[in-house]
Amino acid sequence: MSIGEVLAKLRPEFPDVTISKIRFLESEGLIQPRRSPSGYRKFSHADVERLRYVLTQQRDHYLPLRVIKEQLDLIDKGIEPRRSASGRPPRALVAVDGTAPEAAGDVLEGGEVRLTRAQLLESAGITEEQLTQLEDYGLVTARGSHFDGEALTIARVVVQLGKYGLEPRHLRLVRTAAERELGLVEQIVLPLSRQRNPEARARAEETAREITALMVKLHAALVKAGLRDGLIR
Repeated sequence: MSIGEVLAKLRPEFPDVTISKIRFLESEGLIQPRRSPSGYRKFSHADVERLRYVLTQQRDHYLPLRVIKEQLDLIDKGIEPRRSASGRPPRALVAVDGTAPEAAGDVLEGGEVRLTRAQLLESAGITEEQLTQLEDYGLVTARGSHFDGEALTIARVVVQLGKYGLEPRHLRLVRTAAERELGLVEQIVLPLSRQRNPEARARAEETAREITALMVKLHAALVKAGLRDGLIR
């Protein structure tokens, strides 16, 4: 198949995929289509399935390419990679325990969730007063007249933390830390995202994904290390 034919096969399931995205994944070594004598890419059905796997892992589990490539290497060796027990939920709806609770809002193309204020209150199990507090402390922000899946995740996590006596006002430090981490990511990603080359923008998206995953891992390790040292003392 040509790259255009591959795009036509993937678009119904992955509306955001582009030719530049496919080329970018090739440049990162995720796929290796053969070349015709004239230099055109020729994709096999196996290449398409490999692409489908990569795009699914990115969309449903928000995995960085580095991890996906490791999984593909295992598959190439005949080893089944360890899969998430949560199946294939939209990444924004993954709860603290790794499950994917139902949301009362609309699921858009690509797995994004859109909720009204009432739907967010119902899905998160919070009151209007609690949601107002989340907004006042900058933890949750509406996207126009609706809220997205990230707002739902934040609200649910805050509810869980509330069982331990932590209130929205206590979580301002977490928001501030997240904003500082975002600033670090933007310093690296913005120069790429401003380039007109579509492949550069795809690389910017993947770079942001990689850095974010590493930041989350580093943050968790630092908290665990500090907690361990504090308990030992």
